[in-house]
Amino acid sequence: MKSISRTLRFLPFLALLAPQVFAGEQWTPEQAKAWAKTQPWRAGSNFSPSTAINQLEMWQAETFDPATIDRELGWAAGIGMNTARVFLHDLLWEQDSEGLLKRMDQFLTIADKHKIGIMFVLFDDVWDPSPKLGTQRAPKPHVHNSGWVQSPGKEVLSDDAKRAALEPYVKGVLTRFKDDKRVIVWDLYNEPGNPNKSAYGSVELEDKPKYSLDLVQKSFKWAWDIRPSQPLTIGVWTNDWSTKDKRDALNAYQLDHSDVVTYHVYGDLAKTKAATEPLFEYGRPVICTEYLARPAGSRLQDILPYLKEKGVDAYQWGLVAGKTQTQYPWDSWKQTYTEEPKVWFHEVFHKDGKPYDKEETDLYKKLTAKP
Repeated sequence: MKSISRTLRFLPFLALLAPQVFAGEQWTPEQAKAWAKTQPWRAGSNFSPSTAINQLEMWQAETFDPATIDRELGWAAGIGMNTARVFLHDLLWEQDSEGLLKRMDQFLTIADKHKIGIMFVLFDDVWDPSPKLGTQRAPKPHVHNSGWVQSPGKEVLSDDAKRAALEPYVKGVLTRFKDDKRVIVWDLYNEPGNPNKSAYGSVELEDKPKYSLDLVQKSFKWAWDIRPSQPLTIGVWTNDWSTKDKRDALNAYQLDHSDVVTYHVYGDLAKTKAATEPLFEYGRPVICTEYLARPAGSRLQDILPYLKEKGVDAYQWGLVAGKTQTQYPWDSWKQTYTEEPKVWFHEVFHKDGKPYDKEETDLYKKLTAKP
């Protein structure tokens, strides 16, 4: 009885040592900053193996390619990258939930071997609005991201009941990995409301932002029901977030409900500063989850040192030039290219592991080197 009494006496003190995060709650700014203190400065890429044209080809059993994943994440680790942002897809859960979770665990084992922490993305509003399981089409020659697919597709996104039916996917994935230290952040939804005008405007969903906002709201609710030990976020990517009164409905909801603040910027250093610095006002850790568009002035040599100086984790788009073909620019959907551009849009490695620009890979090594 004495030992039980002693334990009970110390419970209030022990409780102070553990962060109190309850189901149905966003982290406070203080909790988010406490989490950030446990993390190194992270720099890495949005990753899919060069052998996959999209999320489905990356993860489906027939085309899951651990050998290529291991090799290419090894190249990333070799230049000092210590994180990767990786996209999932709701159809993978529908197809084979247990198989997906098993392959995610296998992927995390490979990433952890290379000391690379993973940010998973559950939904994505960008590129082809009509995803299909099974064999994926071959890349269109010289076209940027010619086979990437939205998650969910427009038929699901536009239907109230089908959107609601995505709950088991979100909760199932989060439940399986909610305390897995190999997962560092959950990015619930990439670029909600993106109209994809340049490539799929004629077949895209009308009034898309209103459906996306509903799924954004549902995603946070479902995730709070599980309340992972890792932070939750949905990043802002378009329109004006420079002041709170200028935010649209999507940006406002994303920024006001994320544990950590995330954003995309594909401009030069001045535009990057203008997009980044208003986000510090939220009093939360800030992470840039997409940048790097060399012809648009978004260069590693300019952006990466700035982000490190500001303590902003940095995820460039792309790692190895492959089936996504994102070394080609966005305008390859409208302008014909017959050969690889001299100035790559995204990516840092050729498929054989040779750096596109050794100055960039040397910069990664310098900025990520431990003192």
